[in-house]
Amino acid sequence: MSITRNIVRFAVLVFVTSLLMSCGALQERSSLSLNTAKLTDSAYVKKVLYSQFNDWQGVRYRYGGLSRSGIDCSGFVYVTFKTKLGLDLPRTTALQTRLGKEVNKSELKAGDLVFFKTTFQSGHVGIFLENDRFLHVSERKGVTISRLNDNYWKSNYWKSVRI
Repeated sequence: MSITRNIVRFAVLVFVTSLLMSCGALQERSSLSLNTAKLTDSAYVKKVLYSQFNDWQGVRYRYGGLSRSGIDCSGFVYVTFKTKLGLDLPRTTALQTRLGKEVNKSELKAGDLVFFKTTFQSGHVGIFLENDRFLHVSERKGVTISRLNDNYWKSNYWKSVRI
């Protein structure tokens, strides 16, 4: 009798857990949809990104960093989207490359992620602003704005995605 009771308890526990997890997933998906809707308003996104630049300008590059004492490129994208746009993106460039929908360079909008292959094994990510400009963390300049058509960035450009 106790074995049957334990099996029933386990089945109920599994059912309730899966129900709670699916409700959480639905809530997470709907809040993601609401937050990504902000990205369609280019004027709003530009305002937010320039504000982020003003707050972080010159903060030095530090691999793995996530604070004003040092931050890396994917960390800056992660922090910017989380704090300014309410979106939880993955922490690493490798995972960020798998997001969204790929867009042509000529179709970039404010908030799109731009990716570069800077070495054989590593990449770089920034956030497109407007007029060929993108916000990112440079190893030499820290948080800065650069141009996609600068020789270095132009020759290392890989792809762009829209979240």
